[in-house]
Amino acid sequence: MKKILVTGGCGYIGAHTIVDLLENGFQVISVDNNSRSKPNILDGVEKITGIKVKNYTVDLCVFDDTHAVFQENPDIAGIIHFAAYKAVGESVEKPLMYFENNLLSLINIMRCAETFQVPHFVFSSSCTVYGNPDSIPVTEETITKEAESPYGSTKQMGEHIVRQTVSSNKVQSILLRYFNPVGAHPSNMIGEIPLGRPANLVPAITQTAIGKLPQMQVFGNDYPTRDGSCLRDFIHVCDIAHAHTLALNYLIEKRNASNCEVFNLGTGNGYTVLEVIDAFEKVSGEKLNYQIGGRRTGDVIAIYANNEKARQVLGWNPKYDLQDMMRTAWNWEKKLKQEEDIFKRTDARLN
Repeated sequence: MKKILVTGGCGYIGAHTIVDLLENGFQVISVDNNSRSKPNILDGVEKITGIKVKNYTVDLCVFDDTHAVFQENPDIAGIIHFAAYKAVGESVEKPLMYFENNLLSLINIMRCAETFQVPHFVFSSSCTVYGNPDSIPVTEETITKEAESPYGSTKQMGEHIVRQTVSSNKVQSILLRYFNPVGAHPSNMIGEIPLGRPANLVPAITQTAIGKLPQMQVFGNDYPTRDGSCLRDFIHVCDIAHAHTLALNYLIEKRNASNCEVFNLGTGNGYTVLEVIDAFEKVSGEKLNYQIGGRRTGDVIAIYANNEKARQVLGWNPKYDLQDMMRTAWNWEKKLKQEEDIFKRTDARLN
């Protein structure tokens, strides 16, 4: 079994990817400082797979601590690098924090990959690298425009760092450009756990429906889209996760044509914010309390993927539709609420 290091393994996409890797015969270790995640998500991974994954509580911005992980695991055969801050709005407010965290952590992990001769590297990129594209759907050949947020800029810079670094060493790399991951594992054992008020659409929807938030806001209804709200390509997190396993195998089997290849990960369908809300209401039977607000700085107007390259080259076939995404997200939210209620009742009895 090849050992794979997953950075940000306690995060939303990281945990789902660990499950997929384990189910496909890989050994996995995680690095996550838990500044934006909860370590007990790995308990859910263990319940699904029967395998306990070790997490190193390490800040990847500290090189010596990062280096120590590789010293303890000289047999790492591949790295999947998720660890990064990811909130568009927060990045607009705190750009330097995003540049420092997202870029320094990547530089340190790549320095270690080079030093310890780790042959395979998969980078978690984003459709934000396309900026506001002139036409959609976007392909991997679409010209990237200036990013609309510092978060998007860190992904553009991150791609440049990977591409130029691997051109001078023997590391083989893949850049996976995600669109909008949503949903939860069908087992209901793992899902998205936003810290604080959610910055992403679907957890904002589910938290409003469950009563954690009194109301949610739709940012703008005057965009040049079907209904005036932003248009996105929503993709189930399990489909995203499986693409990482396929990408690693693609590199391990030496099928890559160059030392740095790019793949879009989206369904190829665009849905507006209001259409997603409508889909959620139909699946859940809940009427959502939302209001229309002004545009949010950093938001792209409309984007969705052409995913033919990932389908044809990686053999990737997304299997979850929008209703599945909303259903699994809602089931996960209800489970979190149930666990919270049990905890409150237990705590009340003890006190």
